[in-house]
Amino acid sequence: MKFPFYIAKRYLVSKKSHNAINIISWISVISVAIGTFALVVVLSAFNGLESLVESLYETFDSDIRIEPKKAKVFNEDLIDFEAIQNTKGVENYSRVLEEICGVRYQQQQTVATIKGVEDSFLEMSLLDSMMIDGEALLMRNNIPYAITGYGIAASLGIYGSKSAENISIYAPKRGKVKGGVDPMQNIYSKMIASAGVYYISPDYDNKYIVVPLSFARDLLKYDTEISALEITAAPRTDLNLLKNELTNLMGEDFKVSNRYEFNELMYKTNKTEKWVVFLILLFILIIAAFNILSSLSMLILEKRKDIGILKSMGARYSSIRKIFFIEGLLINLSGALSGIFLGVLLVLIQQYIGILPLEGGIVEYYPVKLKVSELFYILFTVIVIGLLTSWYPVRNLTKVKI
Repeated sequence: MKFPFYIAKRYLVSKKSHNAINIISWISVISVAIGTFALVVVLSAFNGLESLVESLYETFDSDIRIEPKKAKVFNEDLIDFEAIQNTKGVENYSRVLEEICGVRYQQQQTVATIKGVEDSFLEMSLLDSMMIDGEALLMRNNIPYAITGYGIAASLGIYGSKSAENISIYAPKRGKVKGGVDPMQNIYSKMIASAGVYYISPDYDNKYIVVPLSFARDLLKYDTEISALEITAAPRTDLNLLKNELTNLMGEDFKVSNRYEFNELMYKTNKTEKWVVFLILLFILIIAAFNILSSLSMLILEKRKDIGILKSMGARYSSIRKIFFIEGLLINLSGALSGIFLGVLLVLIQQYIGILPLEGGIVEYYPVKLKVSELFYILFTVIVIGLLTSWYPVRNLTKVKI
């Protein structure tokens, strides 16, 4: 193997070789390097966006959510809270009561989902880190406060804790609707002060107003009913295993979901987009790899004299094929390693220094994230493409008799 490798290396890097064949060979190296570089950078960009979106969802959503399968609400007395707290992997929980309500502030009106939670919800979530005005506060001096999403606050003209008036919240009464001239007789209403405004993403900012659980129950005339129990898992807990344990504990009347299931569309969309782009770039890389095929074909034709000399010296066709096969692998591997090196370098610069800003985003610079496993996948893929594009011309063109 040393002899074929030596000859192949001389064909690629010989200082005396400046003809068209060598230029095409180095163009092939550059083409593979650019394709590999693009794969590293684009996949790292998708990883960064995926991590950013997941972190935003984690600031509001819990790890596990327990809710009834058939009813809208259920009595909390049906839950063994002590057993849940003692379940391995459970760190904290909050009872939740949600309802779609009408919201009014001064002359502006909109529709929002009122999410009644306990104080533990603020400990479980990272909502305090997403506040852009006011503070994450539910209760002070027995006075309830609301934390409003940015989209809702903007439509109502609410400015955090500096709001001049309280927010009015309206919910339809349950049961039979009474007839009459006054429609307000079929509506529950209650007022609440504004504590602050959070900014996460439109999915939450345009939907939720977080209020104390006691306020939500008082508004909706519930006593011990809740719509869900949200649970935060301890670090490094397997959510699927925890979900299965809680499912066995709760029984068949309850639905237990982890964050990847009740946000299933978002997670699947992110991964699908990522791998679709990967396949597109891979197709481009395959096209670029045809340069290797053409350069090897031309190199074999040009080196027919060398092939004849090697044959007369006793070299077998298998050894001659190895020379040009290794030549193709060297072209491919040089491009792959160069592309990976440059891609990793650019991603690390973006990650730790920041050269590409994200205009109007919630982070200053475009997020990126390297995954070592993906680098091996990319290298393996590029090498396989190189093996295939090197094998064909070597297998067929070295059959030419000298």
